[in-house]
Amino acid sequence: MIGIVDYGMGNIKAFSNIYKQLNIPCKLVSKEKHFKGVEKIILPGVGAFDHAITQLNKSGLRATLNNLVLNEKKPVLGVCVGMQMMAKSSEEGVLSGLGWIDATVNKFNKEELGSKHPLPHMGWNLVKHMYNNPLFNSIDSSSRFYFLHSYYFNSISKENSIAVTKYGKKFTCCVNRDNIFGVQFHPEKSHHDGEQLLKNFSNL
Repeated sequence: MIGIVDYGMGNIKAFSNIYKQLNIPCKLVSKEKHFKGVEKIILPGVGAFDHAITQLNKSGLRATLNNLVLNEKKPVLGVCVGMQMMAKSSEEGVLSGLGWIDATVNKFNKEELGSKHPLPHMGWNLVKHMYNNPLFNSIDSSSRFYFLHSYYFNSISKENSIAVTKYGKKFTCCVNRDNIFGVQFHPEKSHHDGEQLLKNFSNL
């Protein structure tokens, strides 16, 4: 059973629809009791870092999430801001992140990107996965995924980076540490390859 965390942020219906089309059991999790029977967790997210953290705190789900991910080692996939919240902090705000991965979230430097790469980074980009990670099973290394963001995940340990993309500069767009996975792009908006990635996550 896939649990999609519903804390008021993210395209939760899109994830739910994809898993239903794939005949993979899933449910929305908006209360602690809804985690019962959940084997894997999707942590979606859109918008600003501090707002997402605040909404997660208000939901009352943060402590249970920490326990399931850090102690029970349930596989979790953070998407977009859901991935960014896994870091310790973000230049976008002042609140602390979940700290599941030793990382910070940094803003793209407009001068470094140049006029050809406006912010936000929006649209389809090649994603190059660098290791034989099961999250990318049956996905070509030249596949394209949909992005919408102005901040990028800066992992202290490069071993946690399993895929990169280039938007003016190369940056990590997918991370993995033990049972913790994160993608900066939106698999729920990335057609076939996005569906395959979500299917791969359900098979971990």
